[in-house]
Amino acid sequence: MLSKLLRLGEGRMLKRLKRVSDYVNTLSDEIEKLTDAELRAKTDELKKRHADGESLDDLLPEAFAVAREAAWRVLDQRPFDVQVMGAAALHFGNVAEMKTGEGKTLTSVLPAYLNGIGGNGVHVVTVNDYLAKRDSEWMGRVHRFLGLDVGVILAQMTPDERRVAYNADITYGTNNEFGFDYLRDNMAHSLDDLVQRGHNFAIVDEVDSILIDEARTPLIISGPADGASNWYLEFARLAPLMEKDTHYEVDLRKRTVGVHELGVEFVEDQLGIDNLYEAANSPLVSYLNNALKAKELFNRDKDYIVRDGEVLIVDEFTGRVLYGRRYNEGMHQAIEAKEHVEIKAENQTLATITLQNYFRLYDKLAGMTGTAQTEAAELHEIYKLGVVPIPTNKPMIRADQSDLIYKTEEAKYIAVVDDVVERYEKGQPVLIGTTSVERSEYLSRQFQKRRVPHNVLNAKFHEQEATIVAVAGRRGGITVATNMAGRGTDIVLGGNADFLTDQRLRERGLDPVETPDEYDAAWHEELPKVKEEVSAEAAEVIEAGGLYVLGTERHESRRIDNQLRGRSGRQGDPGESRFYLSLGDELMRRFNGAALEAMLNRLNLPDDVPIEAKMVTRAIKSAQTQVEQQNFEVRKNVLKYDEVMNQQRKVIYAERRRILEGENLKEQALDMVRDVVTAYVDGATADGYAEDWDLEALWTALKTLYPVGISHETLTHHDADSDRDDLTREELLEALVKDAENAYAAREAELEEIAGEGAMRQLERNVLLNVIDRKWREHLYEMDYLKEGIGLRAMAQRDPLVEYQREGYDMFMAMLDGMKEESVGFLFNVTVEAVPSPQVAPVQTPEGLQEFATAAAGQQGGAATAVREEAPPQLRAKGIDNEAPAMTYSGPSEDGSAAVQRNGGDGAKAPAGVPGGASRRERRAAARQQGRGAKPPKSVKRR
Repeated sequence: MLSKLLRLGEGRMLKRLKRVSDYVNTLSDEIEKLTDAELRAKTDELKKRHADGESLDDLLPEAFAVAREAAWRVLDQRPFDVQVMGAAALHFGNVAEMKTGEGKTLTSVLPAYLNGIGGNGVHVVTVNDYLAKRDSEWMGRVHRFLGLDVGVILAQMTPDERRVAYNADITYGTNNEFGFDYLRDNMAHSLDDLVQRGHNFAIVDEVDSILIDEARTPLIISGPADGASNWYLEFARLAPLMEKDTHYEVDLRKRTVGVHELGVEFVEDQLGIDNLYEAANSPLVSYLNNALKAKELFNRDKDYIVRDGEVLIVDEFTGRVLYGRRYNEGMHQAIEAKEHVEIKAENQTLATITLQNYFRLYDKLAGMTGTAQTEAAELHEIYKLGVVPIPTNKPMIRADQSDLIYKTEEAKYIAVVDDVVERYEKGQPVLIGTTSVERSEYLSRQFQKRRVPHNVLNAKFHEQEATIVAVAGRRGGITVATNMAGRGTDIVLGGNADFLTDQRLRERGLDPVETPDEYDAAWHEELPKVKEEVSAEAAEVIEAGGLYVLGTERHESRRIDNQLRGRSGRQGDPGESRFYLSLGDELMRRFNGAALEAMLNRLNLPDDVPIEAKMVTRAIKSAQTQVEQQNFEVRKNVLKYDEVMNQQRKVIYAERRRILEGENLKEQALDMVRDVVTAYVDGATADGYAEDWDLEALWTALKTLYPVGISHETLTHHDADSDRDDLTREELLEALVKDAENAYAAREAELEEIAGEGAMRQLERNVLLNVIDRKWREHLYEMDYLKEGIGLRAMAQRDPLVEYQREGYDMFMAMLDGMKEESVGFLFNVTVEAVPSPQVAPVQTPEGLQEFATAAAGQQGGAATAVREEAPPQLRAKGIDNEAPAMTYSGPSEDGSAAVQRNGGDGAKAPAGVPGGASRRERRAAARQQGRGAKPPKSVKRR
């Protein structure tokens, strides 16, 4: 219903976009008359007009006309009217649904240029590093021609390189790189370490993949922890000995395992323990479950591959290897044990955010894809994005054939090979979509037996991805691809002229970034020759029927099926598509496959005879709809729970940024001192009557916090005959607060003698950053632990989400109290020494970027200056280590799998006598011990 309502406004929006396109066309004649220098000068003119108060909306028609003309002069490509409409939709903050081959990449140039004029940065987000680098080079030629700076963020870049890239007018990169840089910036201990400069406008390419498919899984930065690898090995030994349906059961649909009583008895017998589920053995249950999941649910060469002794996750949708990703909750270690490779330690979460909440940081968000209409409701509900279907430049004439269903997988693949061989013999190019690396290699072997030349595009060979896709549309080209591998690269009939031209120029040593002038000159000379060769071959391919897309299995998402089909029939080309299915396909097995099998048995058809039935088509559509709804609910649920963390994250990150930016923290530190002393006094005077106060215990606790300068006997004028009733709580608190403030002033004077003026401010900054980071890490761990068990609250008729919100809030407030207490303890007690500041050699700015680097330094709050005065001595505080830990980066794959590990390090260790320095387990044990003994102050109990 929501989808239908959202479509009501499409007509009005399209009319508005058509008016924009028409207006841009009226400016074209005037813009075409400009020389290259005059066209370049338009950028400076538009920047000045924007600075003088004209909005980007006002500048849109002229800026689009300028960028359109520049694209024609630089790339020999002039955006069509429908591309101008799509560009306007992006600028207005919508998702532009443009079919495959309609030129989404070129479309993005126009709004990127317009918003780049604003000077606040534009992020163009792609699904992989290859596309980010390619687009920054090819489309970046247009922007550089017009005088804008273009940067790209790639996985192996240094922070300095990232900083330069982010301060460009337009920055290309992947969603994970942008997100991880945001998290790293919020772990930085110096302004010099920051790389991003804000979140102004993002254009997300393949928006459905990034904002929908990957949204179930958070971005996570984690650090190393100790792991119990012997248990992983032990359970990897036991799992093959256990029998499915006897010792345990498997639910493929929910991807879960359940251990039967016989299985529990078997494990207890093998391990020599009495009760698997008693408290001491409870961790073993997790090892058992993971070992069984590794055996039944994670298949080699489908879900992962083993390369050079390492388990690498394979993306279910694209078939690409997800380097650096690891499954969470010990799952990756269980697979490593199963495959007998080195078991790597688990990690602890240091920082995390979902893609949903990351992209909601942007002031304006837009996206492009060929398949968004099925997800319009979700895009609107989560991101407030409207979906605008942009008309195709030419009518679609692709023939989508009905599905063929076979009884067995073997019969299906025999039919697939026969069909492909027939197409190959008449010269028609074929793209075969498979669901796993294993299936693509199986088909490859069948083609080798039939002596059919072909290319394989999967996780093991994606380095040659672009080259393979560029020639996939040539005469007789047979390409076997894992689902949407190669997405983002056009399959052009006869071959991709742009790619082939670029390939030839690179073979001659030319590069669009390193040698831009020579590259552009050679480009305009070589491109017409390549186009002539390609067009001749394209005519033969069209005669043979165009690109034939053959799917070997339906995906659980209709959108992915549509993406595969959409590779054919671009720009009005002829084409054809068909899916071959069998009752052994995973989607069939998970949903209602038994009913279809019963029907085929009744028909008594041979295995090699397919059926085409509306009932089957309806069953498939129903199954896909169920999965899509389930996945939508999962993503909504992830967002609801992460919203709790998001509010807390905003508070912590805002506080960190304030500290980093050098704000004087003296008053905040003194407020912490007052708050902590007040909490101690409240705990000691809770009983109300002065004669019941345990001032001895209060003073003992305070002395672990700061050097107390007064005694309680002095305050109460205590002797054998006096009465304590004359001392009020307010007088006690006032005296202790004043004493603590005096102690703080004395501490400041002490540090200035050691390290000079400003030493206390430096210590405050170091201590607060260190304590915030460590307490936040602990809090993330506690929140993970809370979330793991929160679902059980439903058994007590309580809403798990409400319980999570309430307890999460209580834990956050307790963390803030603990943060204050620990910070005060460090500020008073930590041992410090002065060390000379390191003399850093000046970094040479690359030629041509001096002006740009100066502007970047200004936007980073003066973090980087050309000339530095000799720095004063630095403080080194024992127990406070601001060195970054070794990090593991875990981001979402397009199938929603994650790589979360736990870190056992608490970071800094508190010196003797400082509250809060112990581990969580030690503090909990101490709290239990305190509960059995004398009543401590409230603030001590809280720890």
